[in-house]
Amino acid sequence: MKLGVFSVSLTVKNLQKSKEFYQKLDFEIAGGSEEHNYLIMRNGDNVIGLFQGMFDKNALTFNPGWDAQCNELADFDDVRTIEKILQERGLELITKTEAGTTGPASITLLDPDGNPILIDQHR
Repeated sequence: MKLGVFSVSLTVKNLQKSKEFYQKLDFEIAGGSEEHNYLIMRNGDNVIGLFQGMFDKNALTFNPGWDAQCNELADFDDVRTIEKILQERGLELITKTEAGTTGPASITLLDPDGNPILIDQHR
């Protein structure tokens, strides 16, 4: 199963302060929108998302179809395929894709300690 690029989605209290902090660690803005209260930041292949007011908890995030530089991959497992495999393995999903859809979609599950795992396909 190909989950795609890994990142950590951080719930932040102050997007500006968090952005400035991670810039001091040499992370650069790679996407997102301060106007919409989120930024994607990158340092080499390390990716973090900063989200103000969007999530209750920090989450492990996978993006099928992307590499660490947000380039589209020719060969990847669609989130719906991943969803089916996870359900066949007996994992409970908190959110699911909509039946009969294609393209962007996401699913969410929790690990045994309650940590959210977001599998978020953008293409």
